[in-house]
Amino acid sequence: MKVLIIRFSSIGDIVLTTPVIRCLHQQKKARVDVLIKAQFKGLLSPNPYVQQVFSWVDEKADVLIRQLKDQKYDYVIDLHNNLRSLRIKKALSCPSKSFFKANFAKFLAVNFKCKGMLPSLHIVDRYMKTVEFLGVENDQKGLDFFIDTDTKITHVLPKQYLVYALGGTYFTKRMPPEKIVALCTQTHQNIVFLGGSAERAQADEILQACEEKKVGSRIFNLCAELSIMQSAKVIQSALGVITHDTGMMHIASALKKKVFSIWGSTIAEFGMTPYMADSQSKMFRVEGLKCRPCSKLGHNQCPKKHFKCMRQINTLEIAKALNVL
Repeated sequence: MKVLIIRFSSIGDIVLTTPVIRCLHQQKKARVDVLIKAQFKGLLSPNPYVQQVFSWVDEKADVLIRQLKDQKYDYVIDLHNNLRSLRIKKALSCPSKSFFKANFAKFLAVNFKCKGMLPSLHIVDRYMKTVEFLGVENDQKGLDFFIDTDTKITHVLPKQYLVYALGGTYFTKRMPPEKIVALCTQTHQNIVFLGGSAERAQADEILQACEEKKVGSRIFNLCAELSIMQSAKVIQSALGVITHDTGMMHIASALKKKVFSIWGSTIAEFGMTPYMADSQSKMFRVEGLKCRPCSKLGHNQCPKKHFKCMRQINTLEIAKALNVL
């Protein structure tokens, strides 16, 4: 059996598809190819359950579709379900199954705070339902993330440390710098900041504030200095991972780390919580806010201007959980 799985983006979404890939390969002896955006190809290249990773580039779509036709797939499993994936399914003309995105239920939750129609299952379990028709079942082994064997870390890090993944595509997913500074002063462990170039300036600002509070020697800022694979390797050796609702949260879950996730404008009911991470993982959010969720993805500023979902996060509560590691 030859199967093509489509999931274009992003980091976390792709990691969340890995149980489908593994179970298809192991239970049905299937050859599994995956189609993702070019910038994320490296996420699945080391995965032993993936035969080939195809990269989507809009300008080369026609060439790619011809390549996919040549593969003569038995099935296409569409875990993205958008116009781009529809184009591919029509071109390949083979049996397919598409993931149900529950967009209307999310619309009701965001705009009317009506959560009753949201699926009760985690998105991984909903992904698995997409392949049930092939007789594939969830093996309950969680997510996969395979780190390239040649991935090296040249930075000198302490023997024991926590990771704080500062990322988050949108402002309302990220805890404000002053809250992060407060958390750093309330914990007693070393903390390694991870993130991309977008987080570097903020990380420098936080580090400077920590130095003024005499805790800067415990903070290691690696934002914009590591690849995703290198970041994963740093996470692999961490005592625990502090993270917003972002891709690194799912990588940490795949590596079975203790995940301390901080939630702002998005909600757990959307089904994207840490999946089968270490049992000591914890979630932190401000309860009782009538404005949550204000978006299914996040905003570049708080629509209500108060940003209570993050500004009222109890950092002492987070620090208490971290200080026993």
